[in-house]
Amino acid sequence: MAHVHTYRTAISWSGSTASGYEQYDRTHRIELPPGAPTLTASADPAFRGSKELTNPEQLLLAAASSCQMLSFLAIAARSGVDVLSYSDEAEAVMPEDDKPVRITSITLRPRMVVAAGSDIARVLRIVEKAHHECYIANSVTSEIVIEPTVEVAPSIGV
Repeated sequence: MAHVHTYRTAISWSGSTASGYEQYDRTHRIELPPGAPTLTASADPAFRGSKELTNPEQLLLAAASSCQMLSFLAIAARSGVDVLSYSDEAEAVMPEDDKPVRITSITLRPRMVVAAGSDIARVLRIVEKAHHECYIANSVTSEIVIEPTVEVAPSIGV
């Protein structure tokens, strides 16, 4: 029998929309139980949100980037590849004139540093496999492009 994973979040907002679309505050709280800190978020500034706060579009992008990294690290660890660092400068695009408005593409730019002696071609195969195993990538309809950079750490002389 397959195990079903269930995830929960809670959001809360209070205020008034009586003054119309232009005026109401988009600030809300996002709870990520159990025990994770509560985030204060808002709409994208283009939709009258706060530029100082995280927005849902950023959270989707962060989820895609984080899932790719965690999938990659898991496969690399199981494959005996020593990854020393991983970073990503990710980007999502949401054109307003393409209806329905949605994030149409996500570009992940992971930069991995692997131990001396690592096979870069093998690492790139793991990047691709991680993409196919990433739960978030498998859950969204946006195109996800991965532009990896792999560096091999210098050998440390004995």
